[in-house]
Amino acid sequence: MWNAQWERAFGTAAKYVCLPVDRVAPLPDGTSFAEGACLGIPAMTAWYALDGVEAGQSVLVTGGAGSVGRYACQMAAILGARVITTVSSEAKAAHAGCETWINYRTTDVAEAVMEFTDGAGLDRVVDVDFAANQDIAVRCLKPGGTIATYASASVMAPELQFYPLMFRNVTLRMIIVYHLTGAVRARGTAEVNGWLADGKLSHAVVPGGTLSDIAAAHDMVAAGDKMGTVVLDI
Repeated sequence: MWNAQWERAFGTAAKYVCLPVDRVAPLPDGTSFAEGACLGIPAMTAWYALDGVEAGQSVLVTGGAGSVGRYACQMAAILGARVITTVSSEAKAAHAGCETWINYRTTDVAEAVMEFTDGAGLDRVVDVDFAANQDIAVRCLKPGGTIATYASASVMAPELQFYPLMFRNVTLRMIIVYHLTGAVRARGTAEVNGWLADGKLSHAVVPGGTLSDIAAAHDMVAAGDKMGTVVLDI
């Protein structure tokens, strides 16, 4: 089973938890328990951030090497979108698995996006840090485009560029999957499970040892330089 919404509600070191049946989903054959542990919030956040994306659209995934971003890159490609991601190194680009990538530390992202899209711009931005990337969205989104953002760690209360976004008729979606309706969650779970069953999603498992190694595993996460999801074998 993988937890379709609430894997953090009890704690990451629990061997067993008790959840309502609609909060979990069976793991398809070929998906391991360690891989299932990577899904939960990251996969459902990526899926919901892409809800409504159509084949042929252009999608920018900021932070493609992160847990959500890596799934979003894969899912957007599955949906038939043209996918661009931002990362900070070639190694992270390889980890993200996205063919078209931009090093946001050395390149003007908005200029590069417009070049990659032949001046057409983006239909959607799946965004890991709204405050840091709002200006990119303002410069790159097509009229009627969407920002689907699930964090703003650099500035917790960012200043909104209201009129630049309004004049592009932009939809701003704040994503948190804890509040999905049952119907939406069921739709997302079914679609993700279908992709898993077809072998279309890859997972980045970082072995964290056993329960006795949990302090070191937390330190690994806190250090911020791991690529993937740290998973304990309990």
